[in-house]
Amino acid sequence: HVQLVESGGGLAQPGGSLRLSCAASGLTFGSHCMAWFRQAPGKEREGIALFDSRGRARYVDSLKDRFTISKDNAENKLTLQMDSLKPEDTGTYYCAATSGSYCPVIKEEYYNIWGRGTQVTVS
Repeated sequence: HVQLVESGGGLAQPGGSLRLSCAASGLTFGSHCMAWFRQAPGKEREGIALFDSRGRARYVDSLKDRFTISKDNAENKLTLQMDSLKPEDTGTYYCAATSGSYCPVIKEEYYNIWGRGTQVTVS
């Protein structure tokens, strides 16, 4: 049974930082792409960053200067460090995985395993 569980969300002040974690069970990081997405109120879900199955990180250009994705293969944990937070970063943050190893871009259509999300509020 594959499961992704996010944690670490909460309230932050503008300019502050938060660190999100995603605990994965039932899958091996090296066989899947792992990614972070977010969804702001009233907006579509958007990609933030991913690790492909070879362990290479990719980011959307608009967030790469403030957000950092990392992973711990031994603990099957994915992390998103968010710095210099802005009110527009408010939303629900999701961890996601592909069932295979193909993930050419950070778009949700390639991901079919999702966590329930963790809320981030910047105010």
